Amino acid sequence: MPHFVIMGAGRVGVMLARTLEASGHTVAVIDQDERAFQPLRKGFEGRLVTGVGFDEDTLKRAGITEAYAFAAVSSGDNSNIIAARVAREMFKVKNVVARVYDPNRAEFFQRMGIPTVASVRWSTDQVLRRLLPEQALKGDFREPSGRLMLTEIPLNDGWAGHALTSIESAAGVRIAYVTRFGEGMLPRPDTAYQQGDSVHVMMHTDDVADVTRILSRPPRVEDKEVEAEYTPASGRSKHPHAPKKPAEQKHNNRLVVEHEFHIGDAPLELPDPVELIGRHRDSSKGKK
Repeated sequence: MPHFVIMGAGRVGVMLARTLEASGHTVAVIDQDERAFQPLRKGFEGRLVTGVGFDEDTLKRAGITEAYAFAAVSSGDNSNIIAARVAREMFKVKNVVARVYDPNRAEFFQRMGIPTVASVRWSTDQVLRRLLPEQALKGDFREPSGRLMLTEIPLNDGWAGHALTSIESAAGVRIAYVTRFGEGMLPRPDTAYQQGDSVHVMMHTDDVADVTRILSRPPRVEDKEVEAEYTPASGRSKHPHAPKKPAEQKHNNRLVVEHEFHIGDAPLELPDPVELIGRHRDSSKGKK
């Protein structure tokens, strides 16, 4: 069962804790003020840890070592960012999100690879999408027939630097828009994916599993272009469909060339079998 650690027992932290617990997950909430836990004391079965959210011992008491995700949603930007960095860099928590009030700071920390959510655009649903990537696959919009859906989908970091058009071709989707540093942008033909971008795609609902599988892995390395017609060692072309160079071998100290024939090659002119028999008989005269 996935375990979640939340720093901050304000309204957002409480909503997150109750939502995650209701979904069957284990949850720990950290706050410096023990009185902040009052809204959670009734009916909440998770851990309530009093302490500084970026303190190593406090995080360990909250179960950060086995945490699937960490959310820093206290009222302080600096505390949230420090805690998010500690969770990601020291404890290697993969899914981390930080609440940041200052949009300038949000942009800076996005560049550091820490997903941030500005208070203006804040909602519990947005945080859950970053803590639970599969939440995004439910879709933001479905057209009336139900065949198409618009949704945010996570990408492997290996796609960073690749053109969005390449991502569309690889996954068979249409990228509607990208959220970068908290701002939505329409992709241009030369737009490339950057680490930390939120990519919103339009795709067939039946293709969710395939699209997720393709984009959750690094892109495949394309074959290199042919540098020369033949390699000197083997005599074979680097291009898979190029004609092969005739193989050479020695037989009784004489050079013999073995020709390889392909469909479309001109037919060889072979001697008449009668002439071959005659030549054999001539060469056999006088021999006993």
